[in-house]
Amino acid sequence: MDGGINGGPEDIARRQQAFGSNTYKKPPTKGFFHFVVEAFKDLTIFILLGCAALSLGFGIKEHGLKEGWYDGGSIFVAVFLVIAVSAISNYRQNRQFDKLSKISDNMKIDVVRSRRRQTVSIFELVVGDVVCLKIGDQVPADGLFIDGHSLQIDESSMTGESDHVEINHTKHPFLVSGTKVADGYGQMLVTSVGMCTTWGEMMSHISRDTNEQTPLQARLNKLTSSIGKVGLVVAFLVLVVLLVRYFTGNTQDDSGKTEFNGSKTKADDIVNAVVGIVAAAVTIIVVAIPEGLPLAVTLTLAYSMKRMMKDQAMVRKLPACETMGSATTICTDKTGTLTMNLMKVTKFWLGQESMEQSDPSSVSPYVLELIKQGVALNTTGSVYRESPESRFEFAGSPTEKAILSWAVLELNMDMEQMKQSCQILQVEAFNSQKKRSGVLSMKKIDHTVHVHWKGAAEMILAMCSSYYDASGLMKEMDDRERNTFEQIIQDMAASSLRCIAFAHQQISEDQYEDGKEDKTLREDCLTLLGLVGIKDPCRPGVKKAVDDCQRAGVNIKMITGDNVFTARAIAIECGILKPGAENIIGAVVEGEEFRNYSHEQRMERVDKICVMARSSPLDKLLMVKYLKQKGHVVAVTGDGTNDAPALKEADIGLSMGIQGTEVAKESSDIVILDDNFASVATVLRWGRCVYNNIQKFIQFQLTVNVAALVINFVAAVSAGEVPLTAVQLLWVNLIMDTLGALALATEQPTQKADGEKTLWEGLSLLLPTSLFNEFNARKLEEKNVFRGIHKNRLFLGIIGITILLQVLMVEFLKKFADTERLDWGQWGGCIGTAALSWPIGWVVKCIPVPEKPIFSYLAWRKYTAKDT
Repeated sequence: MDGGINGGPEDIARRQQAFGSNTYKKPPTKGFFHFVVEAFKDLTIFILLGCAALSLGFGIKEHGLKEGWYDGGSIFVAVFLVIAVSAISNYRQNRQFDKLSKISDNMKIDVVRSRRRQTVSIFELVVGDVVCLKIGDQVPADGLFIDGHSLQIDESSMTGESDHVEINHTKHPFLVSGTKVADGYGQMLVTSVGMCTTWGEMMSHISRDTNEQTPLQARLNKLTSSIGKVGLVVAFLVLVVLLVRYFTGNTQDDSGKTEFNGSKTKADDIVNAVVGIVAAAVTIIVVAIPEGLPLAVTLTLAYSMKRMMKDQAMVRKLPACETMGSATTICTDKTGTLTMNLMKVTKFWLGQESMEQSDPSSVSPYVLELIKQGVALNTTGSVYRESPESRFEFAGSPTEKAILSWAVLELNMDMEQMKQSCQILQVEAFNSQKKRSGVLSMKKIDHTVHVHWKGAAEMILAMCSSYYDASGLMKEMDDRERNTFEQIIQDMAASSLRCIAFAHQQISEDQYEDGKEDKTLREDCLTLLGLVGIKDPCRPGVKKAVDDCQRAGVNIKMITGDNVFTARAIAIECGILKPGAENIIGAVVEGEEFRNYSHEQRMERVDKICVMARSSPLDKLLMVKYLKQKGHVVAVTGDGTNDAPALKEADIGLSMGIQGTEVAKESSDIVILDDNFASVATVLRWGRCVYNNIQKFIQFQLTVNVAALVINFVAAVSAGEVPLTAVQLLWVNLIMDTLGALALATEQPTQKADGEKTLWEGLSLLLPTSLFNEFNARKLEEKNVFRGIHKNRLFLGIIGITILLQVLMVEFLKKFADTERLDWGQWGGCIGTAALSWPIGWVVKCIPVPEKPIFSYLAWRKYTAKDT
């Protein structure tokens, strides 16, 4: 059983056929028609449908069926086009969420197959597999406990009970899928998978809500509704003014005669005039409602999510897309995020002698044996070698793999022989609070009992009262000797090395029995076996990513469990600490120091802290709480189970996709798939890009809508009729705004936190002006609006399509759209006048903006941050 199943393709297929696969039935996904029905529930759609019905009825009454359907029919077509685009967009977003959920559900599981530990997808798990479990893992199937130590399971997701259940061979040998490993480690035999498990049955009845509305969407929907209400008010005022003007005899027909002359006016003429007035009011409503705004938001979020996925960031909660754009502080881990997580032992100290250049044979065999015991027994990793000629394969955490590799390749440790020669009696698993792990073992040959500790060097050193030198001689550790070891640790840490110490004690049978009763391992009077320094180089590009964030006004704080010297060295290397800044009082602190501050001291100093070393997850949580109290929008990275509270407390929780536990991932908003800080910086840029793109579209659309609204309102009140018809306004609103939304929503983040005129003449001037203004909207805060335009081919394509459609509208749809053809001079005049928006926009951007404008972008971001 220890060797696991054969694991060949035929064996896996046979087991899946007999017992089923480890997948769950999902509730049926929402079809396209569901989103069509949802789109019909929008108040804006009802208003437009009412306008369409009125316009259609009045148009047929006034102009007959042949030509009277143009305006009303156009509104109906526009409404159904809006519904279709909205439904398609939401349907695609739903499909995108389904794809993301499949990726999110595809956990990686460590199993033993053919006596070899390997990582497989949770969907490839079969009955009979031996699964390796550690802290933070989710139990992937129902199973039976085989072996392990201090294994405790959190079953609150199944039973609602908060107390952890200790798994053993006697009282609680069964493990249930969906539960979490709270402590310890162990192995389980899979007995049922997929729908045959309790968790699978429960999950089949749970549907995932993919229509989650972000705070920004909610606010913009309110904005759309408010604008619609303003349109209704303005339309009502126009209706009243025009009716008053008509019935008081202040309107004339084309020949100059007064239209209403009391009882002399025919009833049909009165009805036709009123119909025309109502139609004018309807056009005001049509132009006021920004149909493209909700679409722009949906497109921007969907596009950003898709691109973020390509940039190694999987969005689990949609609001995080926009909230990340408001982030003012990022609290990041060190190991694996700022560093490469490719660890290697480069220093080895035995006693006070550096041994990395020495031959292991020069070391006392007894001390060497104890070190090998401490490595082989006190680990959650494993070593596999298929044959004497093949290479060793190491499994486990990066730290465990580095130590195992060093012990096997440099000290010639035989892990299998070590395990067979000893019996493990008790284990204290590593946790981020104590930063150490211990094991109690008995040698089978002489029944001597030994306790082995491994962990953070200064913490293990504090537990020791003696040490072995290279010759195997045990020496007392006085203050002078202790200071020497502390200096060795500091020197290694200053070289960006993680320092791990090994300690040992042989205990008597009485001591063993005492510890057995209270389930604790001896923690004092230990003997130091040795110190190792592990090199974990910084990731390429992380310094640039840190600089980019800092230039964007985002503070970077490194929170790590490493000692203060290693933390400081890495922070300087990554650019978090600038040269000389490490000497600033309060820039580098330890978790215990921050924990012991008073409330007032924390509030005063939290902004100054750049590095927090030797911190626990509770210190990270405390830091997040105080940063939020200071008004910061905080993003936090985390990978461990104990990071879950901080990930939930933060405005944006960022978990690690490779080293992150399932508990951490479930507590986060975004999963960084490559564990790289550069991807965190990319998420920040995309978050700001979401805001910028939506702001661009709001400026673009409101400029168009307000211009058209003012033109029609002023003309209706002063002249008694509107120059822009419903068809023309819908053309501006729907075609221009929809295409504009598509063009502006796909802008990628940048490194810089990013006589009466005839009707055709008015329309042909308004549309080109809107097109030129669309270029201005690309770069709201930059004078050069053409920067990077060649990279956005979609934007250029949409501009081309819009121009083509405009020419088609004016030149070939004269009767339907009530337009007139233009000659070359008139086209040139329209384009030339419209092009003035470029220099005007450039001049406007040259005007200095007050540091705290009432409706500034920064104020809007702060307002948004408070809401989220």
